[in-house]
Parts: sequence; structure tokens; C-alpha cells
Amino acid sequence: MTALKSTEEIRTMFNWRAVFAAFATSGLLLAPAAWAEPAIQSISSTQQAGGEVVRIELSEPLAAVPNGFAVQNPPRIAVDLPGVGNAMGRNNVEVNQGNLRSVSVAQAGERTRLVLNLKQATNYQAQIQGNALLLVLNSVSPQVAAAEQPVHFAPSQNVETLGIRGIDFRRGADGAGRVVVSLPSAQMGVDLRQQGQNLVVEFPRASLPDALRRRLDVTDFGTPVRMISTVQAGDRVRMVVEPTGAWEHSAYQTDEQFVLEVRPLKMDPNKLTQGPGYQGEKLSLNFQNIEVRALLQVIADFTNFNVVTSDTVTGTVTLRLKDVPWDQALDIIMQSKGLGVKKSGNVLWIAPKEELATKEQIDLEARKKVAELEPLRTQSFQLNYTKAEVVAKGLLGQNQGQGGTSGTSQTTRILSPRGSVIYETRTNQLFVSDIPGKLEEITQLIAKIDIPVRQVMIEARIVEADDTFGRALGVKLGATDMRSSFGDKGGVSIGGNYNAVGYQTGQVTDKIDFTNTQFVNLPANVSSSNFGGATSAPTFAVSLFNSGLTRFLNLELSALEADGKGKIVSSPRVITADQEKALIEQGEELPYQESTSSGATSISFRKASLKLEVTPQITPEGNVILDVDVNKDSVGRTTTAGFAIDTKHVKTKVLVENGGTVVIGGIYTQSDKNDVSKVPLLGDIPVLGVLFRSTTRTSSKTELLVFLTPKIVTDRAAVR
Repeated sequence: MTALKSTEEIRTMFNWRAVFAAFATSGLLLAPAAWAEPAIQSISSTQQAGGEVVRIELSEPLAAVPNGFAVQNPPRIAVDLPGVGNAMGRNNVEVNQGNLRSVSVAQAGERTRLVLNLKQATNYQAQIQGNALLLVLNSVSPQVAAAEQPVHFAPSQNVETLGIRGIDFRRGADGAGRVVVSLPSAQMGVDLRQQGQNLVVEFPRASLPDALRRRLDVTDFGTPVRMISTVQAGDRVRMVVEPTGAWEHSAYQTDEQFVLEVRPLKMDPNKLTQGPGYQGEKLSLNFQNIEVRALLQVIADFTNFNVVTSDTVTGTVTLRLKDVPWDQALDIIMQSKGLGVKKSGNVLWIAPKEELATKEQIDLEARKKVAELEPLRTQSFQLNYTKAEVVAKGLLGQNQGQGGTSGTSQTTRILSPRGSVIYETRTNQLFVSDIPGKLEEITQLIAKIDIPVRQVMIEARIVEADDTFGRALGVKLGATDMRSSFGDKGGVSIGGNYNAVGYQTGQVTDKIDFTNTQFVNLPANVSSSNFGGATSAPTFAVSLFNSGLTRFLNLELSALEADGKGKIVSSPRVITADQEKALIEQGEELPYQESTSSGATSISFRKASLKLEVTPQITPEGNVILDVDVNKDSVGRTTTAGFAIDTKHVKTKVLVENGGTVVIGGIYTQSDKNDVSKVPLLGDIPVLGVLFRSTTRTSSKTELLVFLTPKIVTDRAAVR
């Protein structure tokens, strides 16, 4: 509307003073005598049971019930009276009674708009009574009305019973559940109310086919809606929608399709509406076969945008909206009529999508021709933190090996086809020749690229802890009978083997080794590494003999217990730039022989080192993503092919807060071993069996933990 001078006046058009001043300035506010009949003669308000009744007396009766819409915030009701003038001589009627504050009258062209300023949002019904127009306001608040009384979303205008065509459920992009009902006619009425925690939708004078009489479980869709039940109740079709959790709903109808949308309620006090993408103020509309151009003008009057409609926008639409954000209402109108919108500042240009695409194509072709004829300019750029060569290759769309691109093939040329660039490595400057528009883009691009890169210090702590325990117990048991050596030929000779027995009986004349007299030789086994490399165990011996020193019983006990604890802490640290790989390594190279194809041998080397390889990435929230590879190798046992290498390796990617510590890996190993060597049968004798067996028990525990701590370096002193 050219009569309005600013977007602020458009947004506050519901304030009759602003509208009156705008219309009076433009000359659109005409004297009552200049308006065609009928004309408004008086406005009055009376209290009745159930609400207020606003009576508008006209000089002549209206031909049809006028259209209007309700606004939730601020609470207002607007009714348009086409072809009606104002004969009251004033533009505001103060009421201050019940829920009604005042009634404002605004005129523009051949249209008069009545704006009812309310104390709280409510519903209304319009009816014609002779020369008067009655607006009946419901006194119940919207919350109570929604919860206890049915909202006549659309009055029933069909005389015969019509059948519902289809019921469908869809999930919106914002997690909302959308119940879509295909109506047989736009004349079918709809009643919507909230009953407890459920939503009840009724369609008067409607029938439900048997195929649609079912109970739909839609829990798997991941929306607030859990169940939908549709039944036939007399001459009505009743649908019960059962949501769960915190939710809010809105409903709208376009032609022969009714949509009930249940959205999850997000507690964000800074947003007027909770649906993502739709943040406009809520409004309610109810129009039957209204022209699309007139409907777009209503949206323009409600918002702070100027709407320019193409001449090719035609047709009518039946639209009913209940508490829907205005931008969602505009989107519904666009989709139903195949229209597109292009925004420029506070102006919305609405036209068919094909027309918008054609105009955009023409604009692009015109811009391309201008670029082909526009004279070139040359501009120099001094780079401080980035290499000029890397930026130049990026502008030309060539391969890049620096700047974090790691050799990625670039095929997109940033310069125009006529543009060129040269770089000078000594002064690190760029000289770009191109059209002015491209030079401006390159200036903005370089301003974002040529910035100091933040640095990250990464400290790794590799902790290896071991706990070992070993206990070994052994025995040597032997006996000697020397009576045969003193002339006593009787008795029994005992020895560890044939040699000892033969010597005692005179069968062997040579002296026998003393160890051959042992018939139990099971010393403590200390070969395990748990005993710290001990070669033998401490021993304790005892001997029993007779008074003649002719018979001996020898016993030797060996026992060793070892307990060891150790901890190795390796702490490599490295500092690097954001998204740049860093490597720090310490260790040794071990030689080994390797055969060649000719059969000869050569000496090769392999590493046993501590290595930290990491690539940090700083997130916008100030955290650090670490792509880390940690190696902790050590020299192991010796083999015929050379030294073995004990490897401990962790490779992962983690997100860590700045200055925080995370454990990226841990290996815990526990080994328990119990070895028993014994003489069969004798070793199992209670108590005395310990003289005929050797026991070794070892236990070892090892644990490896890798800690990472990244710190974003903000102070240069911290780097030093």
C-alpha cells in the first residue's frame, strides 16, 4: 500500500491512530459523504451470558457476512467491510467493558476495517441482523476455551452427509507430527478442542469408510503424537489425537485438506514461537474462496513487510488457520498456489515460481554481459600470515599443498575468466587483475584467510605400572645306610639311584657322589622373571643320624619369595598450529640381518621409540578435536633374528575441552600361575607330602594408561 510511509506504520496498522494518520496524510481518508452506501452509523457493546456482543449499525444491510481474522499478541480481531463508509464522524469508540477495550475504524479506498482491541485473545462469531452486523465475543480465555469448549474451526455448510476421503500422518522437519485429513469438500465443518491431554477433532455431517476406522500407532515416527483413533459417532466423524510430553498445536485448512500439527514445546523464552524456521507472531484466519491477492494483502497488513504481487498471481483459495505464525501462513499460501517469494530488504516480491526463475536468469545473463565488458583493475594485497603462492594457486583453482588442503585437487576458479594473479615470494604480495566486483570478493576472502593461526600445546602422559609377586618352595630328601661298610651285612640300603645302593652293599667299590643318595630332588624353581633374575633360592638343611653314624636321613629345604612394583611415566609434549600435524619421537634403532634377493645378507634397522603424532582442530566452542597416534615401543627379548620389539600403540580421534584431560586408552593385564612338581602318591600325603613336592606361585599385573591434555595457546610467553 503506497499510503503507508514506513514499515513501522505497516506493523502498527492495527493501531487506529497510526492508520488514521497515514490515510489522512495520503488523502485516502474521505469525508463520509464521499463514501458509497452503506456506511457505519454507530458502534455499541452489550454484555450477554457467555460474552460481549458488539453491534455495528449500518445505513443498509450487508450482502454477506464479512471476513476477518484474529491476532493473539496483541489480542485483536480485525474485520474487513468492503464498500462500507464511516458516517460516525470519529474513528475510535472507547468501550472498556468486559473483554473489549475499544473499537478502531480505519478506511482505505473502498474498504473499512474494524479493529477490536481486546484484553485477552478470544474467538468471535459474525452474523447479520437486519441493518446491523453483530460480533459475538466469547468471554472464556483461549486456554479454557481450548480445554473445555469446542472451537468451531470451520462451520458446517454441507447439507448432505459426505465421506472422509483419507487420513494420513507425516513427520515434519522440526519433529512435529502432522495429521492430514482429505475432505470431500471445502464446505465441510471442523470442530477442534483439547480434552484433557488429548486433542479431539470432529467433522459434522460426515461419514467414515470402513477402511479408515482404525487406531494408528505412530510412536515410531519420533513426534509428540503417540496414537490416532478415528471412529464414527452418529452423524459425526470423531478423531482423537493422543500426544505425549510437552507440546503445542496449530491447525490450518487449504481447500479440501485439513492439517493438525502437534509440535514439541521447546522452552525458549526469547522466541515468540517455538517452531524452528517460523518465528512470526501467531494469527488466525478464516476465508472462504478469497482472492489470493487480497489474502496476501492481509498478510502484508499484519507484518512489517511490503508485499509486491505480480500481475500473474490470480485465483482464489479457501484458508482456515488457527494460531499459526504468519510466516508459516505465507508459506502455506505459496505452496498451495505454486508461488515463490523473493526478499529484498523489507519488500517481498511474490510471483509464480517460473516467473521468478525466468527473471533471475535474465538478471544473471545481464550481469554476465556486464562482467565481459567491464574494464579490469589491478590491486595488490600484502599477506602477513599466509604464503602468497598458496593463495594465488587457490584463486586460480590449482592444486594446493599448503594451508591445510593437503594436496587436494581444486577445480573451482575464484577469479573471473578474464582475471589473472601473480605473486612475489620475497615480499609475500599478491597482484590481482580482475573486474571491480571480483576484486571486492577477493578482498573479503583474503581478510578471512590472512589471519594468525591459533596454536595448541598437546601433552601426553603414558603410564606403565607393573606389580609382580613370586613364591617358590622346594625340597631335597636323601638317605644313607653305612652299616655295610662296618661289617654289618644285614639291613636295607636306601639311595637315590643304583650307584648309591651298590656302594652301600659293596657292589661298587668306588666312592659314590653324595648327590646320588637323594631320592627326592625338587628344589625351588626361580626361573620366572617375577623373582627378579635370581639364579637360586636360599636353602636350609637338616640331617638325622644314629649314634654309630651308620645311618643318615638328609633334608634340604629351598624357598624364595619376591615382590616387585614399578612405574614408567613417559610425557612427550608438542606444540603446533591449528589443523597442522605435529610429530615428536625419541628412541633407538635396532639392527637386524635381512636377506636380499641374491642370497646375501644386509643390515637393516627398525625403531623402538616413543612417538606422538597429533593433528589438533579448534572448534568454535573453544574445544579441541585431536587426531592422535601414540606409540610406546621398547626392546624385548633376544631372538635368533635379532631383538624383538614390545609394541604399545593407540590411534584415535577425540573431542577434549581446552585444558581438560582425557584417557584415550588403557590395557590391564593380570596373570596368575601356580606350578606343582611332586612324587606321585607320596606328594599327596597330608602334612608329610610337602617333603615330596615343589610348589611355585607367580602373579603379575600390568597396566597401561595414555592421558592427553590439549591447551590452546593464547599467550606467547606460554610458548616459550
